[in-house]
Amino acid sequence: MDPTMMDNRKTVMLLLLVSLALSQDLPAEKKDPREVHIGAHKFEKSNHTILQINKDSNQFFLEGDIATPKTRTAIKCTGNANSCLWKKSPNGKVEVPYIIDSLYSQVEKDYIEYSMKDFASQTCVRFVPRKQQSAYLHIIPKNGCFSGIGCYGDKQTVSLSKAGCLQKGIIQHELIHSLGFFHEHTRSDRDNYVRIDWSNVRSPSDFAKEDTNNLNTPYDYSSIMHYDKYAFAEDRTKPTIIPIPNANVDIGQRVAMSAIDVQRINKLYNC
Repeated sequence: MDPTMMDNRKTVMLLLLVSLALSQDLPAEKKDPREVHIGAHKFEKSNHTILQINKDSNQFFLEGDIATPKTRTAIKCTGNANSCLWKKSPNGKVEVPYIIDSLYSQVEKDYIEYSMKDFASQTCVRFVPRKQQSAYLHIIPKNGCFSGIGCYGDKQTVSLSKAGCLQKGIIQHELIHSLGFFHEHTRSDRDNYVRIDWSNVRSPSDFAKEDTNNLNTPYDYSSIMHYDKYAFAEDRTKPTIIPIPNANVDIGQRVAMSAIDVQRINKLYNC
């Protein structure tokens, strides 16, 4: 064999051995969040709305998915009562401790945490695993999707049923409630932007306006906190929430936080 060819083969073999040795010394790569998303994409196949999922629940909710703690006589939060806001840590971040219940599979836990990542990348809010904090979220698959408004000061439930609630938009919707926000279509100035067809509403209390601080942000039809046009309808062929002046505007998406949703969180928590 040609000595030159023999030397080339030895060089190639040496390079292969070095490459193999280096690869064995490298630390294991962290799981790519996109892989979590791909692995859990089946959760997002559901077209069920929060109201459809909650219709069989035996628990009373305000506006379809807001749970009220027994320790409160009223729920007046957004910008009006700092006592219901999560506190800033010395590092300038708003850390919201949570526990994800063991009733979820690891894939489901990964997907819930994946859905939390938008908060960390776009706001100063960080959902962090609980250590010994007294105020924290207990995320559990009860019968329905629901949360309270703002921070209670102790353990509080965020329910994400496995039967439809494990969609990124619904997870973020309930977490935003826990940060202190009501629904967009119940904000104090909503009558300037939508018309409620009261003749087709099951219960007027479902559309009661809240005394909200709108943080000098515009009404947001694309907010993840806005219900769809047929919310609480007696006749599902007719809308209950009609945008004005253009009735054809799309409302009620459950994909992810809108730009204005992000802006409001940052304003409320002085990010």
